[in-house]
Amino acid sequence: MHADIHFQLHTLTATELHREAAGGHGRPGPLPATGTAPALRVRLGWTLVELGLRLATPAHHSIRLAA
Repeated sequence: MHADIHFQLHTLTATELHREAAGGHGRPGPLPATGTAPALRVRLGWTLVELGLRLATPAHHSIRLAA
């Protein structure tokens, strides 16, 4: 990859990250930002975390999440 193309891609990525950090969110997400979508996203995320912990923990240890 040419250095100037690599630099342009890096600049675009950095710009998007700065926009997201500032709260501008350059690209809309797959779920709407209002309503029950964030609650659904949070519940799904914690469910995936719990599943991952169950898969990563040996069978003789138990994991309890504070919910």
